[in-house]
Amino acid sequence: MSRAAERLRLLINHLDRPAAVTAVPTYAHSFTSSRPQGLGYTLDSDLLTPEQRLFYEENGYILIKNLVSEEDIERFRKEFERICQQEVKVPGLLVMRDLAILKSEFVPDEKAVSKLQDYQEDPELFRYCTLPQILKYVECFTGPNIMAMHTMLINKPPDAGKKTSRHPMHQDLHYFPFRPADRIVCSWTAMEKVNRQNGCLVVLPGTHTGTLQEHDYPEWEGGVNKMYHGVRNYDPLQPRVHLEMEKGDTVFFHPLLIHGSGMNQTKGFRKAISCHYASSDCYYIDVRGTTQENIEKEVQQVTKSKYNMDIAFKDTWSFRGRLVQGERISL
Repeated sequence: MSRAAERLRLLINHLDRPAAVTAVPTYAHSFTSSRPQGLGYTLDSDLLTPEQRLFYEENGYILIKNLVSEEDIERFRKEFERICQQEVKVPGLLVMRDLAILKSEFVPDEKAVSKLQDYQEDPELFRYCTLPQILKYVECFTGPNIMAMHTMLINKPPDAGKKTSRHPMHQDLHYFPFRPADRIVCSWTAMEKVNRQNGCLVVLPGTHTGTLQEHDYPEWEGGVNKMYHGVRNYDPLQPRVHLEMEKGDTVFFHPLLIHGSGMNQTKGFRKAISCHYASSDCYYIDVRGTTQENIEKEVQQVTKSKYNMDIAFKDTWSFRGRLVQGERISL
Protein backbone atom coordinates (compact mmCIF):
# COMPACT_ATOMS: atom_id res chain seq x y z
CA MET A 1 0.00 0.00 0.00
CA SER A 2 1.38 3.45 -0.92
CA ARG A 3 2.10 6.02 1.78
CA ALA A 4 -0.76 8.23 0.53
CA ALA A 5 -3.19 5.30 0.55
CA GLU A 6 -2.15 4.37 4.08
CA ARG A 7 -2.66 7.96 5.26
CA LEU A 8 -6.08 7.96 3.59
CA ARG A 9 -7.04 4.77 5.42
CA LEU A 10 -6.03 6.31 8.74
CA LEU A 11 -8.07 9.45 7.99
CA ILE A 12 -11.14 7.37 7.18
CA ASN A 13 -10.73 5.46 10.44
CA HIS A 14 -10.41 8.79 12.24
CA LEU A 15 -13.80 9.87 10.85
CA ASP A 16 -15.48 6.89 12.52
CA ARG A 17 -14.81 8.43 15.95
CA PRO A 18 -17.66 10.49 17.46
CA ALA A 19 -17.24 14.24 17.03
CA ALA A 20 -16.68 16.19 20.24
CA VAL A 21 -18.45 19.36 19.08
CA THR A 22 -20.92 20.06 16.28
CA ALA A 23 -21.21 23.67 15.17
CA VAL A 24 -24.04 25.10 13.08
CA PRO A 25 -22.81 28.51 11.89
CA THR A 26 -25.18 31.19 10.63
CA TYR A 27 -23.22 33.92 8.92
CA ALA A 28 -21.29 33.84 5.67
CA HIS A 29 -18.00 34.82 7.26
CA SER A 30 -18.13 32.05 9.85
CA PHE A 31 -19.48 29.14 7.86
CA THR A 32 -16.19 27.37 7.28
CA SER A 33 -14.51 26.68 10.58
CA SER A 34 -11.56 24.62 11.69
CA ARG A 35 -12.25 20.92 11.75
CA PRO A 36 -10.47 17.78 12.88
CA GLN A 37 -8.31 16.30 10.18
CA GLY A 38 -10.52 14.15 7.98
CA LEU A 39 -12.08 13.68 4.58
CA GLY A 40 -14.36 16.70 4.49
CA TYR A 41 -13.64 17.88 0.97
CA THR A 42 -14.04 14.77 -1.20
CA LEU A 43 -16.69 12.06 -1.40
CA ASP A 44 -16.28 8.32 -1.78
CA SER A 45 -15.94 7.22 -5.40
CA ASP A 46 -13.96 4.84 -7.55
CA LEU A 47 -12.58 7.64 -9.73
CA LEU A 48 -10.00 9.46 -7.60
CA THR A 49 -6.97 7.49 -6.53
CA PRO A 50 -6.08 7.63 -2.82
CA GLU A 51 -3.16 9.89 -3.76
CA GLN A 52 -5.41 12.28 -5.71
CA ARG A 53 -8.01 12.37 -2.98
CA LEU A 54 -5.47 13.09 -0.29
CA PHE A 55 -3.85 15.79 -2.44
CA TYR A 56 -7.18 17.63 -2.79
CA GLU A 57 -7.92 17.26 0.91
CA GLU A 58 -4.60 18.87 1.82
CA ASN A 59 -4.20 21.40 -1.00
CA GLY A 60 -7.70 22.29 -2.20
CA TYR A 61 -7.15 21.58 -5.88
CA ILE A 62 -6.31 18.79 -8.29
CA LEU A 63 -5.05 18.98 -11.88
CA ILE A 64 -6.26 16.39 -14.41
CA LYS A 65 -4.23 16.24 -17.61
CA ASN A 66 -5.75 16.16 -21.11
CA LEU A 67 -9.36 15.93 -19.93
CA VAL A 68 -11.06 17.96 -22.68
CA SER A 69 -10.46 17.16 -26.35
CA GLU A 70 -8.94 19.54 -28.89
CA GLU A 71 -12.10 19.18 -30.97
CA ASP A 72 -14.30 20.45 -28.13
CA ILE A 73 -11.92 23.30 -27.34
CA GLU A 74 -11.89 24.41 -30.98
CA ARG A 75 -15.69 24.45 -30.99
CA PHE A 76 -15.72 26.62 -27.86
CA ARG A 77 -13.14 28.95 -29.43
CA LYS A 78 -15.22 29.36 -32.59
CA GLU A 79 -18.35 30.11 -30.59
CA PHE A 80 -16.45 32.74 -28.58
CA GLU A 81 -15.39 34.40 -31.86
CA ARG A 82 -18.98 34.38 -33.13
CA ILE A 83 -20.13 36.12 -29.95
CA CYS A 84 -17.37 38.73 -30.17
CA GLN A 85 -18.32 39.44 -33.79
CA GLN A 86 -21.96 39.70 -32.70
CA GLU A 87 -23.03 36.92 -35.05
CA VAL A 88 -25.03 35.44 -32.19
CA LYS A 89 -26.95 37.08 -29.36
CA VAL A 90 -27.01 35.19 -26.07
CA PRO A 91 -29.72 36.11 -23.52
CA GLY A 92 -28.29 37.11 -20.15
CA LEU A 93 -24.67 36.97 -21.33
CA LEU A 94 -22.36 39.48 -19.65
CA VAL A 95 -19.56 40.60 -21.95
CA MET A 96 -16.72 42.16 -19.95
CA ARG A 97 -14.00 44.30 -21.51
CA ASP A 98 -10.56 45.20 -20.18
CA LEU A 99 -10.46 48.82 -19.05
CA ALA A 100 -7.02 49.44 -20.61
CA ILE A 101 -6.93 47.28 -23.75
CA LEU A 102 -8.17 49.32 -26.69
CA LYS A 103 -7.52 46.70 -29.38
CA SER A 104 -10.06 43.90 -29.67
CA GLU A 105 -9.09 40.43 -30.84
CA PHE A 106 -11.76 40.21 -33.54
CA VAL A 107 -13.53 43.58 -33.88
CA PRO A 108 -11.61 46.78 -34.71
CA ASP A 109 -12.06 49.94 -32.61
CA GLU A 110 -13.48 48.10 -29.62
CA LYS A 111 -12.01 47.43 -26.19
CA ALA A 112 -10.86 43.85 -25.83
CA VAL A 113 -13.32 41.29 -24.50
CA SER A 114 -11.66 39.89 -21.39
CA LYS A 115 -14.42 37.60 -20.20
CA LEU A 116 -17.79 36.13 -21.07
CA GLN A 117 -19.88 35.48 -18.00
CA ASP A 118 -23.18 33.64 -17.67
CA TYR A 119 -23.18 31.73 -20.94
CA GLN A 120 -25.77 29.23 -19.72
CA GLU A 121 -28.13 30.22 -22.58
CA ASP A 122 -25.53 29.49 -25.26
CA PRO A 123 -25.95 25.79 -26.16
CA GLU A 124 -22.45 25.40 -27.60
CA LEU A 125 -20.53 26.94 -24.70
CA PHE A 126 -22.82 25.39 -22.09
CA ARG A 127 -22.00 22.00 -23.55
CA TYR A 128 -18.71 22.34 -21.62
CA CYS A 129 -20.67 22.18 -18.36
CA THR A 130 -22.28 18.90 -19.35
CA LEU A 131 -19.23 17.02 -20.63
CA PRO A 132 -19.37 13.54 -19.01
CA GLN A 133 -15.63 13.51 -18.30
CA ILE A 134 -16.01 16.79 -16.37
CA LEU A 135 -19.10 15.75 -14.43
CA LYS A 136 -17.63 12.46 -13.25
CA TYR A 137 -14.91 14.43 -11.42
CA VAL A 138 -17.34 17.09 -10.21
CA GLU A 139 -19.42 14.36 -8.55
CA CYS A 140 -16.41 13.50 -6.37
CA PHE A 141 -16.85 16.89 -4.67
CA THR A 142 -20.56 17.71 -4.95
CA GLY A 143 -22.30 14.35 -4.95
CA PRO A 144 -24.68 13.08 -7.68
CA ASN A 145 -27.12 16.03 -7.81
CA ILE A 146 -25.21 18.73 -9.66
CA MET A 147 -26.07 22.32 -10.56
CA ALA A 148 -23.99 24.46 -12.93
CA MET A 149 -24.09 27.80 -11.10
CA HIS A 150 -21.52 30.11 -12.65
CA THR A 151 -20.11 29.99 -16.17
CA MET A 152 -17.17 31.90 -17.64
CA LEU A 153 -14.91 31.98 -20.66
CA ILE A 154 -11.82 33.96 -19.72
CA ASN A 155 -9.91 35.70 -22.50
CA LYS A 156 -6.92 37.25 -20.73
CA PRO A 157 -5.61 39.96 -23.06
CA PRO A 158 -1.97 40.95 -23.55
CA ASP A 159 -1.18 43.53 -20.90
CA ALA A 160 -1.04 47.13 -22.10
CA GLY A 161 1.59 48.08 -19.53
CA LYS A 162 -0.87 49.00 -16.76
CA LYS A 163 -1.05 45.47 -15.33
CA THR A 164 -4.84 45.37 -15.72
CA SER A 165 -4.64 41.82 -17.09
CA ARG A 166 -3.84 40.60 -13.58
CA HIS A 167 -6.55 39.05 -11.44
CA PRO A 168 -6.09 39.76 -7.72
CA MET A 169 -5.80 36.89 -5.27
CA HIS A 170 -9.31 35.99 -4.17
CA GLN A 171 -11.67 33.27 -2.97
CA ASP A 172 -14.58 32.41 -5.25
CA LEU A 173 -16.90 31.88 -2.29
CA HIS A 174 -16.89 35.67 -1.85
CA TYR A 175 -19.26 35.84 -4.84
CA PHE A 176 -21.60 33.00 -3.84
CA PRO A 177 -24.62 33.32 -1.48
CA PHE A 178 -24.99 29.56 -1.13
CA ARG A 179 -23.47 26.92 1.10
CA PRO A 180 -21.98 24.56 2.19
CA ALA A 181 -18.66 25.54 0.65
CA ASP A 182 -17.36 21.98 0.65
CA ARG A 183 -20.04 20.92 -1.86
CA ILE A 184 -18.99 23.58 -4.38
CA VAL A 185 -16.19 23.10 -6.90
CA CYS A 186 -14.79 24.93 -9.93
CA SER A 187 -13.76 23.23 -13.15
CA TRP A 188 -11.22 25.37 -15.09
CA THR A 189 -9.95 24.12 -18.46
CA ALA A 190 -7.04 25.59 -20.41
CA MET A 191 -7.99 26.29 -24.03
CA GLU A 192 -4.32 26.62 -24.98
CA LYS A 193 -0.95 26.30 -23.30
CA VAL A 194 -1.03 28.32 -20.08
CA ASN A 195 2.18 29.36 -18.35
CA ARG A 196 3.69 32.14 -16.25
CA GLN A 197 4.32 34.25 -19.35
CA ASN A 198 0.65 34.47 -20.37
CA GLY A 199 -0.75 34.59 -16.84
CA CYS A 200 -1.47 31.11 -15.51
CA LEU A 201 -3.46 30.49 -12.36
CA VAL A 202 -1.62 31.00 -9.07
CA VAL A 203 -2.88 29.13 -5.99
CA LEU A 204 -2.06 29.18 -2.30
CA PRO A 205 -2.22 25.47 -1.38
CA GLY A 206 -4.13 24.61 1.77
CA THR A 207 -5.96 27.93 2.11
CA HIS A 208 -9.27 26.13 1.48
CA THR A 209 -9.11 24.95 5.10
CA GLY A 210 -9.41 28.53 6.35
CA THR A 211 -12.32 30.96 6.46
CA LEU A 212 -13.78 33.39 3.95
CA GLN A 213 -11.66 36.54 4.03
CA GLU A 214 -12.72 40.14 3.54
CA HIS A 215 -12.51 41.20 -0.14
CA ASP A 216 -12.46 44.54 -1.93
CA TYR A 217 -10.88 46.22 -4.95
CA PRO A 218 -7.09 46.29 -4.58
CA GLU A 219 -5.43 49.69 -4.75
CA TRP A 220 -3.51 49.11 -7.97
CA GLU A 221 -2.02 52.04 -9.85
CA GLY A 222 -3.31 50.93 -13.26
CA GLY A 223 -6.84 50.32 -12.01
CA VAL A 224 -8.82 47.10 -11.63
CA ASN A 225 -11.46 45.57 -13.90
CA LYS A 226 -15.07 45.46 -12.77
CA MET A 227 -15.82 42.96 -9.97
CA TYR A 228 -12.17 41.88 -9.70
CA HIS A 229 -12.22 41.87 -5.91
CA GLY A 230 -9.21 40.62 -3.97
CA VAL A 231 -8.44 39.43 -0.46
CA ARG A 232 -7.73 42.41 1.76
CA ASN A 233 -4.41 42.44 3.62
CA TYR A 234 -3.14 39.68 1.36
CA ASP A 235 0.38 38.56 2.23
CA PRO A 236 2.35 38.27 -1.06
CA LEU A 237 5.02 36.23 0.71
CA GLN A 238 2.70 33.25 1.27
CA PRO A 239 3.87 30.06 -0.50
CA ARG A 240 2.26 29.77 -3.91
CA VAL A 241 2.09 27.38 -6.86
CA HIS A 242 1.88 28.45 -10.51
CA LEU A 243 -0.39 26.04 -12.39
CA GLU A 244 1.16 25.71 -15.82
CA MET A 245 -1.18 23.70 -18.05
CA GLU A 246 -1.44 22.29 -21.56
CA LYS A 247 -4.51 22.66 -23.79
CA GLY A 248 -7.29 20.44 -22.41
CA ASP A 249 -5.83 20.17 -18.90
CA THR A 250 -8.43 20.85 -16.21
CA VAL A 251 -8.01 21.94 -12.62
CA PHE A 252 -10.76 21.38 -10.02
CA PHE A 253 -10.57 23.59 -6.95
CA HIS A 254 -12.39 24.48 -3.75
CA PRO A 255 -14.21 27.86 -3.49
CA LEU A 256 -12.16 28.91 -0.44
CA LEU A 257 -8.82 28.28 -2.15
CA ILE A 258 -7.05 31.63 -2.52
CA HIS A 259 -6.01 32.04 -6.15
CA GLY A 260 -5.50 34.60 -8.88
CA SER A 261 -3.45 35.08 -12.03
CA GLY A 262 -0.59 37.24 -13.19
CA MET A 263 -0.15 39.53 -16.17
CA ASN A 264 -0.28 38.26 -19.71
CA GLN A 265 3.17 39.32 -20.91
CA THR A 266 2.78 37.80 -24.40
CA LYS A 267 1.24 39.35 -27.50
CA GLY A 268 -1.62 36.87 -27.70
CA PHE A 269 -4.83 36.32 -25.76
CA ARG A 270 -4.94 33.49 -23.19
CA LYS A 271 -8.21 31.57 -23.07
CA ALA A 272 -9.79 29.24 -20.52
CA ILE A 273 -13.34 28.03 -19.97
CA SER A 274 -14.80 27.30 -16.56
CA CYS A 275 -17.89 26.42 -14.58
CA HIS A 276 -18.64 26.49 -10.87
CA TYR A 277 -20.76 23.58 -9.77
CA ALA A 278 -22.68 23.02 -6.56
CA SER A 279 -24.68 20.20 -5.10
CA SER A 280 -28.38 20.87 -5.61
CA ASP A 281 -28.67 20.12 -1.88
CA CYS A 282 -26.90 23.43 -1.19
CA TYR A 283 -28.99 26.29 0.16
CA TYR A 284 -29.00 30.08 -0.04
CA ILE A 285 -27.90 32.31 2.82
CA ASP A 286 -28.47 35.97 3.69
CA VAL A 287 -25.16 37.80 3.25
CA ARG A 288 -26.32 41.09 4.77
CA GLY A 289 -24.05 42.11 7.62
CA THR A 290 -21.22 39.88 6.39
CA THR A 291 -18.05 40.41 4.39
CA GLN A 292 -20.02 39.58 1.24
CA GLU A 293 -22.33 42.57 1.51
CA ASN A 294 -20.16 44.67 -0.81
CA ILE A 295 -20.37 42.21 -3.70
CA GLU A 296 -24.12 41.80 -3.11
CA LYS A 297 -24.62 45.55 -3.57
CA GLU A 298 -22.42 45.65 -6.68
CA VAL A 299 -24.23 42.74 -8.33
CA GLN A 300 -27.59 44.33 -7.57
CA GLN A 301 -26.42 47.58 -9.17
CA VAL A 302 -25.37 45.72 -12.32
CA THR A 303 -28.65 43.80 -12.59
CA LYS A 304 -30.62 46.98 -11.92
CA SER A 305 -28.91 48.78 -14.82
CA LYS A 306 -29.19 45.76 -17.12
CA TYR A 307 -32.80 44.74 -16.44
CA ASN A 308 -34.22 47.96 -14.93
CA MET A 309 -35.57 46.12 -11.91
CA ASP A 310 -34.51 45.23 -8.38
CA ILE A 311 -33.43 41.61 -8.08
CA ALA A 312 -32.41 39.93 -4.82
CA PHE A 313 -28.82 38.67 -4.75
CA LYS A 314 -29.81 35.03 -4.33
CA ASP A 315 -32.35 35.33 -7.16
CA THR A 316 -29.60 36.41 -9.56
CA TRP A 317 -28.05 33.02 -8.86
CA SER A 318 -31.25 31.02 -8.81
CA PHE A 319 -32.28 31.92 -12.34
CA ARG A 320 -28.76 31.32 -13.70
CA GLY A 321 -28.36 27.88 -12.16
CA ARG A 322 -28.95 24.86 -14.41
CA LEU A 323 -29.35 21.24 -13.39
CA VAL A 324 -26.78 19.13 -15.24
CA GLN A 325 -27.10 15.83 -13.36
CA GLY A 326 -29.52 14.22 -10.91
CA GLU A 327 -32.37 16.10 -9.20
CA ARG A 328 -32.81 19.77 -8.39
CA ILE A 329 -33.48 19.74 -4.68
CA SER A 330 -32.81 23.13 -3.10
CA LEU A 331 -30.82 25.57 -5.25
